[in-house]
Amino acid sequence: MATETILSLANPVFSCYLFYVSLLTVKLMIMSLLTGFQRFKKQAVINPEDTFLGAEIKIDDDVERVRRAHLNDLENIPPFMVIALAYLFTNPSYKVASNLFRLFTASRFLHTLIYAVFVMPQPTRAILFWIGFVITWYMAIQGLLTFNF
Repeated sequence: MATETILSLANPVFSCYLFYVSLLTVKLMIMSLLTGFQRFKKQAVINPEDTFLGAEIKIDDDVERVRRAHLNDLENIPPFMVIALAYLFTNPSYKVASNLFRLFTASRFLHTLIYAVFVMPQPTRAILFWIGFVITWYMAIQGLLTFNF
């Protein structure tokens, strides 16, 4: 498939990629808001200039849990976005690619839910992390095998 057609909305794999990347971007943005909301709710800030509303400089477990979930997303979602874009150039089948994108996205949403909202014991969070990690690795390996120099 030519480059022009790979990065075209006529390519269903590219359209699927754009949908899930958009969804993951919205998720990342919501995590920033959720962290700020928790800080406001718990009146827990880390900067002296933020204490003017009556908040105290303190570390709150709930705030830190949301912040760590956001950090985990920042460590996993951008590499996925880059590798998934490269993966498009391996000419994957729509069925395989869409399922990989869907499963990665679901694993990230579920990871956040059980890490920051409805806390569950391990290995639940670890399993969800590894699902996304393995998908990203799979796509990276496919790229390496396709684009060998």
